[in-house]
Amino acid sequence: MSNEGNEKGFNPWIVFVLTAILVVIAGLMLSNINERKVEAVRMNMVGADVAPYEPRSEKWAKNYPKQYEGWKATMKGEFKSKHNGSTMVDMLEENPDFVILWAGYGFSKDYNAPRGHMHAVEDIHNTLRTGGPQKEGDGPMPATCWACKSPDVPRVMNETSPKEFYKGKWYDQGHEIANPIGCADCHDEETMKLTITRPALVEAFERQGRDIEDATHQEMRSLVCAQCHVEYYFAKDGNYLTFPWDNGFTVEDMEKYYDDINFSDWIHPISKAPMLKAQHPGYEVHMMGIHGQRGVSCADCHMPYKTEGGVKFSDHQIISPLANIQNTCQVCHRESESEFMQNVFERQDKILESRQELEKLLVKAHIEAGFAWEKGATEESMKPILQDIRHAQWRWDFAAASHGGSFHAPIEMGRVVSSGILKVGEARMKLVRLLNSLGHTEAVPMPDISTKAKAQKYVGWNMEKLEKEKAEFKAKVLPEWKKKTEERESSYK
Repeated sequence: MSNEGNEKGFNPWIVFVLTAILVVIAGLMLSNINERKVEAVRMNMVGADVAPYEPRSEKWAKNYPKQYEGWKATMKGEFKSKHNGSTMVDMLEENPDFVILWAGYGFSKDYNAPRGHMHAVEDIHNTLRTGGPQKEGDGPMPATCWACKSPDVPRVMNETSPKEFYKGKWYDQGHEIANPIGCADCHDEETMKLTITRPALVEAFERQGRDIEDATHQEMRSLVCAQCHVEYYFAKDGNYLTFPWDNGFTVEDMEKYYDDINFSDWIHPISKAPMLKAQHPGYEVHMMGIHGQRGVSCADCHMPYKTEGGVKFSDHQIISPLANIQNTCQVCHRESESEFMQNVFERQDKILESRQELEKLLVKAHIEAGFAWEKGATEESMKPILQDIRHAQWRWDFAAASHGGSFHAPIEMGRVVSSGILKVGEARMKLVRLLNSLGHTEAVPMPDISTKAKAQKYVGWNMEKLEKEKAEFKAKVLPEWKKKTEERESSYK
């Protein structure tokens, strides 16, 4: 009877074996946890001193190697979605209408789709917009054009002042600016806290009665982007970089700001309209969309957290969320990748369809306005027409320049573009009445601007001359700038 109970009841050997197995598993888990903790500590240990305003991101790499490797990956240019990506695309070749819309302005010489941060200095060296300056005070662009391109900018501003930095021509600061957008643009070198290194954002907050020091860490994950990915202009007194946010973030708020100070970026040579050029109001549009309104930051989608071993950190390969849907959209949403792609493309397609209609109407308006001048129109008769053209193109450019705007805030972008269509329609109706009064009752003849080359010839650019000047600049000036950079950086501690 006792043997039978022992066979069917308690067996100490089984308990012993199971206990031993559990102890081994627990030991392995504890060892793995401790290993990951040590790895995480090592990840955030400062292994090398980083000097204040150190512009070379490779000097930060010893302390933060994983972030550095992600940052270097912004050099890659293989990602391309339906409407954008990180590849080099000649946007004027794709859409010659841009040449007419920006006639007389640098963007009609050369405009490529934006690439990764590692290309920031290289691309501004190569673009025809900066010309081919050969000496101090030479060239078409002001020094302010460097403001968002490099961590060398806050370094030089600290050595002189923002006001001094903005003075003069783009050439004048060229030998100082060498390192592409990197660590020092967004981080404090001692604590690695997110920090604002460009004064224009701080000054814009102050004019709104806000203190940027009160911003939370989550807000800072957007504000470091808002140092550059915003609408801005160069104030005429010294080309001082300024954000037009005093009235608010909407297209009408900033339009009123510009109208009130009688500001224009350039005068269109065909229509003679005083034009506004939107830069890239990504932050403003993001804040008007559902994600911005719900507190989602730029970094949540463009720099998602990733985990390697026991280390969690932000992916510094800043890129479209569509390149990594699993770690961006699907962190919060449960739709499949194909559904997300379809949702994004639907929004982009619909906004783009309306925006392209606005483009074509604006091209006609500029040419019709030019024709009205030829027929003897007066400044008084043209003034309301040119104001309508100015406001309509401002809306088009606001939508076109806010990369990702059709996803960030599709409802707002649809409203902006549709109001632009209404305004350009008003301009063209006024032109019809004016031309009738001047004795012209037929349709205005339209030039052949079907290619980039034809459009650039029509607006008066000598592209062969511009290309030659740029080639000379790259052959003569860039090597001198590189030599001065090497001499300067060799003296850094």
